[in-house]
Amino acid sequence: MTTLTADDLLYGYINGIFPMAEPDGTIYWYSPDPRAIIPIDSYKPHKSLRPVINKRTFEIRVDFDFEGVMHGCAAPRSQEDGTWISDDIIFAYTNLHKLGYAHSVEAYRENKLVGGLYGVSIGGVFFGESMFYKEANSSKVAFHYLIEILRANGYQLLDTQFINDNVLRYGAIEIPRTDYMEKLKKALQLNRKFLLNPPQTSSPKHSAF
Repeated sequence: MTTLTADDLLYGYINGIFPMAEPDGTIYWYSPDPRAIIPIDSYKPHKSLRPVINKRTFEIRVDFDFEGVMHGCAAPRSQEDGTWISDDIIFAYTNLHKLGYAHSVEAYRENKLVGGLYGVSIGGVFFGESMFYKEANSSKVAFHYLIEILRANGYQLLDTQFINDNVLRYGAIEIPRTDYMEKLKKALQLNRKFLLNPPQTSSPKHSAF
C-alpha cells in the first residue's frame, strides 16, 4: 500500500488492527496478542497529580490543534532514533480528524501547547495512539481529562495496543486478543460522541471491564 487513507484507518480499527511506520516510511499493520487496554472505570490519578489537576496548572482543550499534537507525538524522544508516526500517517489521521473520528486532548500553558494525546473514536471505543509532553505532567493531565470524557460519554473500551511502562502507569492490563475482539465488537455497536462537556440532560451508562 503506497497511500494510507482515512478509510483504511477506519477499516483497520473496526477489525482490530492499526498501522505503524518503519524508519523508511513503509507502513505495516499490527494486531498484537495479547492486547493492552486501560480499564476506564478503575483509573485513578496518582496522588502526586491531584494538586496539579486541582490547581488547573494547564488549560485543557479538545481538537483545537490536532495536527500540532500529532507533530508533537512524532518528534524524536530521548534515547530513540526515530518515530513510527510518519508524514503519511499524520496526513491520514488529520483527514480522519476532519471526518470527526480522530480527536486530541491538549494541555496549554500561557496559551502554548505543552502536551497532549490523540486517538480514534468509533462507537463506544477510543483507540489511544500516542502522547507527548514539553512540560512535566502535561500529558498526564491530558490523559486524566481523556478518562473524564470517556466516562461522561459512556465509552466502554480504551485500547492502548501494546503494554509498556508509559501505559502501565495509567493502569493498563493485557488481555488475550480473542477477548479484545469480543469487547471491541460489543463496544463498536454503541452510539457515543466524544464531547468535552456532554449535555447535562443525558446520563450515559457504562459498565466495568
